[in-house]
Amino acid sequence: MDIRAIALGLAFVVMWSSAFTSARVIVQYVAPLHALAIRFLISGLIGVVLARMLGQSWRLTRRQWIATIIFGICQNALYLGLNFVAMQTVEASLAAIIASTMPLVVAIAGWAVFGEKLPSIGIAGLFAGIVGVAIIMGKRLQGGADLYGIALCAVAVLSLTVATMSVRRASSSGNLLMIVGIQMLVGSALLSVAALSLETFRVTWTWQLGLAFSYTVIVPGLMATLVWFVLVNRIGAVRAAVFHFLTPFFGVLTAWALLGEPMGWGDVIGVAIITVGILVVQLSKQKPTVPAEQPA
Repeated sequence: MDIRAIALGLAFVVMWSSAFTSARVIVQYVAPLHALAIRFLISGLIGVVLARMLGQSWRLTRRQWIATIIFGICQNALYLGLNFVAMQTVEASLAAIIASTMPLVVAIAGWAVFGEKLPSIGIAGLFAGIVGVAIIMGKRLQGGADLYGIALCAVAVLSLTVATMSVRRASSSGNLLMIVGIQMLVGSALLSVAALSLETFRVTWTWQLGLAFSYTVIVPGLMATLVWFVLVNRIGAVRAAVFHFLTPFFGVLTAWALLGEPMGWGDVIGVAIITVGILVVQLSKQKPTVPAEQPA
C-alpha cells in the first residue's frame, strides 16, 4: 500500500466519520428524510454536471447500472436514511460506533453463512469486535439509550454491507464522478417518496443548519464517496476496508469535540477493542505478498 493510498484512506475515514456529527445537527432542525432527499438531489446534480463537464458518460453497461442502483438504494436510501431517522434520538458517537462494525458483519457473514475460511487470528478479531460492541451497548443502555434508534442503526449496517459488496462492479467503468452522482439521485428519488409518505415537512432556519447541511452535501456527500471509489479501484475492496477500523475512533472523537457528547471509559475501552478487532480481521483476510525470485 503506497503513500497515496494511505492518504486517500485517512481522508475518507475523517470525512466519513464527520458525517455522523453533521447529521446529528441537521436532524435537530429539519425532518430527517426530507433533509436527506434534498441533500442527495443537490449532491447528485452537482456530481452529474461536473462529470459531464469532464467528459464522463452515463452510458453504463447493464451490469454497472444494476450495481450502481443497488449501491444507491442500500447506502443512500437505506443506510443513511435509517441513520438520519435514528439520530433524532441516538447520539452521533453511538451511530458512528454501530456503523463501524460493518467490516465485522461482512466477515461474520462470509464465515458463518458462505463458509469462507478465516484464520484463527481473524476469528479472534471477530470475537474481540463483538466484545467491544457489547461493552459499549451495555454502558449506553444503562444510560438510557433509545432501543428503537439502535435497532434502526443496526439495520442500516446490514444495508451498508450490501452496498459495499456492490462497489467493485459499480466503480469499474472509469466514470467515477458520474456513478457517484447517479447513485445519489437514486437515493434521493426513493427518499423523496418515503419523506412525502412518512413525514410532515418541518424546518427551523439557523446558521448551524446552513453550515452543517452545506458541509454534509460537499464533504461526506460528494468528496468522501468519490475518494472511496478511487481507493477501492486503487487497492481493492478488502485492503481498502482496513481503513474502516479508524471509523469508531474518529466518529466518537468528532462528536465529543464538536457536540460535547459524553465519552466515558466504557466507550474508550469498547472503541479500542472494536478498532483492534476490525484491524485484525481485515489483515487476516489479506493474502501475503509472494516475493519475486532473484535472478541467479
